Amino acid sequence: MMKAAAIVQSPWSLNQKPSHYPYKSDLVDGGGFNLSTFKGSSIKIQTTIFPLQKQPHKLEVRASIGNTFGNLFRVTTFGESHGGGVGCIIDGCPPRLPLSESDMQVELDRRRPGQSRITTPRKESDTCKILSGVGQGSTLGTPIAVSVPNTDQRGNDYSEMALAYRPSHADATYDFKYGVRAVEGGGRSSARETIGRVAAGAVAKKLLKIQSATEVLAYVSRVHGVELPDDVVDHEKLTIEQIESNIVRCPDPVIAEEMIKAIDMVRLRGDSVGGVITCIARNVPRGLGSPVFDKLEAELAKGLMSLPATKGFEIGSGFSGSKMTGSEHNDEFYIDDSGNVRTRTNRSGGIQVEYPMVKL
Repeated sequence: MMKAAAIVQSPWSLNQKPSHYPYKSDLVDGGGFNLSTFKGSSIKIQTTIFPLQKQPHKLEVRASIGNTFGNLFRVTTFGESHGGGVGCIIDGCPPRLPLSESDMQVELDRRRPGQSRITTPRKESDTCKILSGVGQGSTLGTPIAVSVPNTDQRGNDYSEMALAYRPSHADATYDFKYGVRAVEGGGRSSARETIGRVAAGAVAKKLLKIQSATEVLAYVSRVHGVELPDDVVDHEKLTIEQIESNIVRCPDPVIAEEMIKAIDMVRLRGDSVGGVITCIARNVPRGLGSPVFDKLEAELAKGLMSLPATKGFEIGSGFSGSKMTGSEHNDEFYIDDSGNVRTRTNRSGGIQVEYPMVKL
């Protein structure tokens, strides 16, 4: 783990914004940044900023191009937290798939803020509108554009953020990289960006259900120090009704109450806690993924690690598998009574090398 500490000494006060920020070109020219050397496993950075004379220069940073995910089924999300709205463009969805706004709205309602005391208090209806790609209740095979307006923008709540960076947020990163940032709510780095993912995910879930009876479920398995034991949930029989039975979306009611109490305890102190989400996919077709950089688990890791505030990803036994020997960890193959190849265990998380081998 690497740690960074920054000490900023500026000749102007926080209430006075400089007319010129140092960009990459200034760094190349030696424009006032003094960085210390690395020491051990930590990085200590001492930064002194001197006011630079205003002069024409070229910003040496390209525009953001990391807003699209996928190959055959491609999803591009757009919008900022406190802008006019957010949404997505889905390219690669086959034609004649029955689809309406209500298919997406079900999932967006599950994501919607302000549902309970343990979520963000922001009030949004998150009502989606399909702008293109669907006609007479079916997809046309053309790009599907989905828009969700922002109706509870409270930009003034973030006025102090114009003067100081929030720790462990993307404020400083955007400023350092682009020389500009969306002060109101963090812009693209806000969790509100995930609305486009949810809308596109609803389309993908319906497509997978029709094509291969694939079902995807996710639930909260840990909140702070409260963890759901591995043997409590039967992944073969788990239902969405069990998950939706409480506000924390943990399928075990006893553990769910403990999680809610843990959240309430820190919430009343004005603090927050993290947690873990477990996702399962049933009836996944064999052969998804391609060697070597497009392995299925690599694509899953990229998609999930790009979610705001995500700091870890595991599949199957995850990091605990490093404590086992190869013979202990291997999933033994066998042929069932129907002549299908199965595995007796699922420590690989349903994926053998780059190809999914799903235990049913």
